[in-house]
Parts: sequence; structure tokens; C-alpha cells
Amino acid sequence: MAFRAGELAKSGQEEVEVYLVPRARDAPPEVRARSRQILQTLIDDLGPVVDAYPSWHPLVAKHDPRHPTTTPGKQCGYNGLDHTRYFAHGFVTCPYGDGQDVIDSVNALPRYHHARITAERLDVQFYSPEATPILVKCDWDHALDDDHTVPLALAMPLILEKEVPCWRWSQVAETWETMRPYFLGRPHGARSSLFVSQETGQSIKTVWNAVIQTGMFGPIKV
Repeated sequence: MAFRAGELAKSGQEEVEVYLVPRARDAPPEVRARSRQILQTLIDDLGPVVDAYPSWHPLVAKHDPRHPTTTPGKQCGYNGLDHTRYFAHGFVTCPYGDGQDVIDSVNALPRYHHARITAERLDVQFYSPEATPILVKCDWDHALDDDHTVPLALAMPLILEKEVPCWRWSQVAETWETMRPYFLGRPHGARSSLFVSQETGQSIKTVWNAVIQTGMFGPIKV
């Protein structure tokens, strides 16, 4: 089945609106209307709702290379996340309390030469009146494509920076089919996702197949 980015982006927005916008019993109409307005602004700024990030994305890049992760959590440096929803280049988490541990953990993340991760409290009601919405955002130093996808010139070096050092301890080379969720994020199709275009995804696949054919990671795992 073809990867339908538009349909997935729409269904993702509908799901996140149900989750984050307070219910009618918890907030008056004007509060709910503002929540929807702020949510739309976030989507316009950060890109579509996603299920998981590519393992090379700065929002999850701080992790053990032997155990790559694709969702923000303690394994990649965050503390205090709760009731979290992801967008292509940022996420909103809604812990109870003031959320200071989230902000402190983001401030402690390494400074990437290609992006900066920031955290701020949002003056809006999301999820619950008792929760404090925190926006964690990836500000790229390089321009993204108009649809918020990452260009090949940025995605490919980030992938290689993560994967090439693994040759020191790898025993087998993983195929494109295995690595696809880590390179494309979720949801994804055969060669594209909400993070990379079809053309970019095809180029990533071509380069990866060439890399594993060198034998640097060991025999190709079948």
C-alpha cells in the first residue's frame, strides 16, 4: 500500500486533538478553543504528528548506540515526561506539577552542531487542568524542506555519524528492512515517512545497501 502522508498527518492531528484538548466537562468553550488554536500553531511550526522519531533525530540522538531508541525518555536524557505527544520536530509533554525536571533535563542535553533542543512551559491548557504543558523543540541550524521533511544533505550525515562507528563491535549487518523504522521514523512507507521524502528515502536506502555490502559490519543478516 502506498504511503499516504497527507492522510496520516490528518489522522494524527485528529488523534492528538482528542488527547490534548481538554474535554467539555473540564474546561469552558473559550479555553478549549484556545487549546485547539495553540495546537494548530504547534503543528504549523513543528510539522505533523508522528509516532516515533528516526534514531538519528536530535530529539532522541542521545542514546546507547547498541540500544537505539526512537521515542523520548530517560534512555535519551529526559526526566519527568508524562502524557506526551510527538510532532516531527518537537513534542509536548504534560506532567503534573511544574515540569521543572523536564526543563532541567533538556537544558542538560548536549549541544549538537546542527540543532538546538529547547524547553518551555506553554500558557495553554492541554490534557488536564492540573497538568503543566511543556514544549520541547528542535531548532535546526539548517533549512528543512517546505513540508517539514529533512533534506538528504542533513539526514544522510546524521545517519552515518550514528551507524558507521558501530563497525567496531557489530557482528552482522542489518538490512534495510530491519533498519527502516530507525532511519525513517514512524509512520513510514517503503522508502518515505513524515520525516523524509520519497527521493530522500530512496537515496538513504541506496547508500545503506552500499555500506553493508562492504562487509564492515560483518555478514548481512538474513
